This record gives sequence, C-alpha cells and structure tokens, in this order.
Amino acid sequence: MQIGIPMETVAGESRVAATPETVKKLVGAGHSVVIEKDAGVQAAYLNDAYTQVGATIADDAYQGSQIILKVRAPQGDEISKISANTTVIAMFDPYRNTELEQFATQQISAFALELLPRTLSRAQNMDVLSSQANLSGYKSVLLAANEYQRMFPMLMTAAGTVKPARVVVMGVGVAGLQAIATAKRLGAVVEATDLRPTAKDQVESLGGKWLDVPMSEEEQQRAADAAKNGYGWTPGEQYIKDQAAIVDKAVANADIVITTALLPGRNAPRLIKAETVAKMKAGSVILDMAVETGGNVEGSKVNETVTTANGVKILGVPNIPATVATEASALYARNVFNFLETLFDKDKNFLINQEDEIQKALLVTHGGTLLFKRG
Repeated sequence: MQIGIPMETVAGESRVAATPETVKKLVGAGHSVVIEKDAGVQAAYLNDAYTQVGATIADDAYQGSQIILKVRAPQGDEISKISANTTVIAMFDPYRNTELEQFATQQISAFALELLPRTLSRAQNMDVLSSQANLSGYKSVLLAANEYQRMFPMLMTAAGTVKPARVVVMGVGVAGLQAIATAKRLGAVVEATDLRPTAKDQVESLGGKWLDVPMSEEEQQRAADAAKNGYGWTPGEQYIKDQAAIVDKAVANADIVITTALLPGRNAPRLIKAETVAKMKAGSVILDMAVETGGNVEGSKVNETVTTANGVKILGVPNIPATVATEASALYARNVFNFLETLFDKDKNFLINQEDEIQKALLVTHGGTLLFKRG
C-alpha cells in the first residue's frame, strides 16, 4: 500500500509522523512511502534521509496514498485532498474537532490516537499521549529554568551560599513525574500534588515531597476506583477547600510552579487563582502546560509570557513536544508504526477490525459514519 506523510500545517507544529527509522520498517514490510517535500526538515529529518531508506519525495503526499499518517489531523482544504476509502491516523483532538463530519462524508476511516485505552497493556507502545507528555514534563522544567533568574541547585561559594530553587509540580501523571525527576536532577527541592493518592509513592520515589490533603474514607474509595482507569476523580467540596489551602501555601512559597492537569474532552481545571499568584515572590515562574485548553492558572495566555504586577512570570507555552521535535517525532512515529501494524492480519492484508478493542476505541469515522460521540 502507499503510505503518505504530508507536511504539518498547524502553526508551530514542527513534528513529523514518520522518521527514517519507521519509514525503513514500512518499506521493508512491502509498502511504498511518499514523504511530502521538507515534511521532516523542522524536526531535523532531511529529505535525503528518507530517500536513503526507500521513500519517495513528492509535492503532494495525499495523491495516491491509501494510508495517511500525520501528527495533527488534516484540516480545511487538506481534507478535500483525501480520496474516499483512505485511512488517516493522527491526533484528531476529537472532543474539539468540528470537522469530523467531513471525514465521514468523504468516506474516510479516521483513527484518533488520543483515544487509546490506557488500561490495555498491549497498547502501551502505541500511547502517543504518554510518549509526548514525557517530553513535555522534561522540557517544561528547562523552559521555566530559562526564565528563572536564579539557580536551581544549592551552591557553596566564597561569596556565600546559593539556596536551591523550590519547585511545585501540580498533576503527577506522565508529564508531572518527568518534571519532578528533571527538577530534582537540576538540584531543586520539589513538592508535588495530585488528585490520586496512589501518586504519593511515585513522587517520593523520585525524591519529591508529597503535598498531602486529608481524605475521608468515602473519598479514598472514590479515588481508588478512579485510579483503576488511570485518571483522576471528582473530589467533594471539603476536599477542594483543603487542597486549595495546601496548594495556596506551597505555591506562595515556590520559585517555580509547573501545572500539568488536563481533562479529556473538557477545559483544563483551574488549579491556581490570581490571589495565590499575588502572594508569590517577584521573579517566580509558573509554566501552565494546559494553557491550550483553558489553562490551570488564572491569567495564563497561549503563546505569551505574562508578567504580573508582583513580578511573577506566567508562561503559556503550547505544544511543548514540538520544542523537542526530533525526539518527539521519533517517539510519535514509533507509536504510529506500532498501531499501524494492528491494521494488517497475519497474511499482511489490510483489515479494519471493529471487534478489536484498540481499533474500535480509536476509530472515529468509518464507512461514511461518524462513530465518535462527544457526550
């Protein structure tokens, strides 16, 4: 089959959906791979690197391709380039994507990689959210450190002692854990909080301090039930008040704050209010990783560094994985390749199997029907 890798068109998107490593595997499996000219250049994958492993460089990767691999779903005029019965594999942002109906109308089979069931062990090597969040957690600390006008580690100098930076990480998923580990490696004192009590052991294993919030037995049970699905739980009114007080104190004393909380299909939860930011020291830095979906921090703005009246910088950096595009593309491309393999049977025939739990979960349009339900 012909597999097309078009150029990414979303502003600021520097990743690419296939690398020479995965293209070599696809060609080895008998596929022809067409790369749009310069599609990988921003991620440091040049055209020659693709041709050396058997790919063809073309001005239009959509033409003649039965499978399209992208980072971000095709948009607008891109969709009209896709032929009927083509399969598109990408991150579709399905809860917010207003063009899914067009894919169905054009008889396109669309797989949204974000919908991967995270509880399936065999799906772990296809999990684009985890692979990209890992990089986000790492780079977020470096971005914050670059804006911070002091040092991260404690230093003993002839001119006196330099105190270590105090870092607070809010949200201890994949990104949060990597942020903790990175901040610790840089020598900071790190505190962290999350709605999942089970995250305490993970935080402490990385050398961080857990910001503990008292919980009733009922809340503990609800949190435990939610943890089985890999996501947070909906806390009660008292828990929210208790958490707010603890977070307010920790953030007010912090030098760096990294917020990572995201909710599938919903706006990001507001974790830090303006009155808490107003208590922070001048020169402190907050990086809001959820800025694209409403933000965890009151006052954060996409693609802007907001400096408050009391001298706190709030960084609204969208799409952090694109700032490490070479590595992000490498991991993403492997995730895509691993999923793509599930679409071929043992005789290497292409087959969309809606009984397969992974394919069923990811398939948002097929056979002219919009399968994904936002509700």
